Amino acid sequence: MTSFSFVLPALSLLALTSQSGFCAENKLHPEVIEKLTGVSGKMDAKEPVFKISYPRKDLKVKTAGVTMTPGMGLTAWTAFTPMKGEVMAMGDIVMTEDQVNPVMSVALENGLEVTALHNHFFYDSPKVMFMHIGGMGPEEKIAAAVGKVFATLKSTAQTKPQFEQADLDPSKTTLNPQPVTDVLGHPGELKDGILKVTIGAKTKMMGAEMGNAMGVNTWAAFVGSDEKSLVDGDFAMKENELQGVLKALRTAKINVVAIHNHMTNENPRIIFLHFWGVGSTVELARGLKAALTTQGK
Repeated sequence: MTSFSFVLPALSLLALTSQSGFCAENKLHPEVIEKLTGVSGKMDAKEPVFKISYPRKDLKVKTAGVTMTPGMGLTAWTAFTPMKGEVMAMGDIVMTEDQVNPVMSVALENGLEVTALHNHFFYDSPKVMFMHIGGMGPEEKIAAAVGKVFATLKSTAQTKPQFEQADLDPSKTTLNPQPVTDVLGHPGELKDGILKVTIGAKTKMMGAEMGNAMGVNTWAAFVGSDEKSLVDGDFAMKENELQGVLKALRTAKINVVAIHNHMTNENPRIIFLHFWGVGSTVELARGLKAALTTQGK
């Protein structure tokens, strides 16, 4: 488990623990969790789960003309439960699309996992995204990590994090394909102003092999010049590869825009991650290669 820079002083933690209504049967310290996360919560009456909630009252969202309130799904939350002498946390973080990547980076940097990223609505303004997080470890460390996620959620709500814009048109593409394919280690095709690189993967459904031609692949499309280009695409990965790919992409400042499944009942299970990045073509390719390397590709 990743170490954390935020450590509650031992005496303060002991004081909080002794005053928190600690229950021997569930081994959770609700007041400690509230202190470290900065968010209030409630103990479940039937299960050993303490859940913190942060209603996004600050968001003024309309979906297809309907005024949305926190009770309609605009409440960020994380739940904690004891697990093998430690705690397991699972949560759903509600945020605008501008907040997604700053909040995701903080989660990953502090030892949490990001397990899904998607929308819940159509025609919502501002656009709202939902990011699922998880983690397991000592209660104080996991709670402190979740606290940093919520702190970033709150701080970025008052600003507009920069999602780099690019005035690019495939019809005006001038980039040189060779340096990109050299970095990636996979061939590509330049057609209609788009350099596309596709890397196949494999899984099975109902005993039949599903591969590249069936859509089980990682792909990247580049447009622009050598100095400034846009890359978008899709990573296909096994479940245990997701966190490594996420960390590599965010380290390279490549934005993650969705994490989800494309199939059901496949074996091994394949997770798909959609990305978007703007920068020099070679630097973007290096970021993608770092992610591919975590998969052994």
